[in-house]
Amino acid sequence: MFNPLEYVVLLVVIALITYLRKALDLFGSIFMIIMGIIIIFTAGANWLILIFIFLILGLISTKYKHQYKKDIGIYEGTRSLKNVISNGIVPFVMAAFGNYGGFIGSIATATADTLASEVGVTQQPRLITTLKKVPPGTDGGISVVGTVAGIIGAGIIGVAAYLLGIFPDPYVTLKIAIIAGTVGCFVDSILGATLERRHYISNEYVNLIATITGAALGIIMV
Repeated sequence: MFNPLEYVVLLVVIALITYLRKALDLFGSIFMIIMGIIIIFTAGANWLILIFIFLILGLISTKYKHQYKKDIGIYEGTRSLKNVISNGIVPFVMAAFGNYGGFIGSIATATADTLASEVGVTQQPRLITTLKKVPPGTDGGISVVGTVAGIIGAGIIGVAAYLLGIFPDPYVTLKIAIIAGTVGCFVDSILGATLERRHYISNEYVNLIATITGAALGIIMV
């Protein structure tokens, strides 16, 4: 096993790679390092690895059919500091205070939402509030493919959380991840359809509220 300082070095290397590959911008990469260091010395490196798994799944899903996404104008190659904060601040707080239920729930939500959005655009979506067909990339649009991808992503987080020893009961861990992740993802879509489309709140606030929802459900289900 690595010692904490070796994990810090690994964290910096990963942040540098994500920056050079334009997955994150400079300030997003720096903030990721700061959050990661605090998590390593408060909750432990295994908690940080779960966040890395979320990042990897997000990167893979973003690259999925990226040319098609570019063609329809919804490809988001480089994520900014605002993206890192809106998706990562809740898991960071949960990890810093050692709340595994909230941590798993918020990470599962962020993962489910990312995969549902990135994979779901390849199928004709329907607005979650009316079920009417809408163009791919529409705020609040959902699809069967995207929903399945989101649930699978949440499930992967649950399995990984158990294997990493974040919580010893595989049933509870998987339940938290799938239920909190799926509900949080749908909350994201509902907010997107009702508030974001009307420009009352931005996508970053939508993501933040969704991860708070996932964390709250995770805390309740422990």
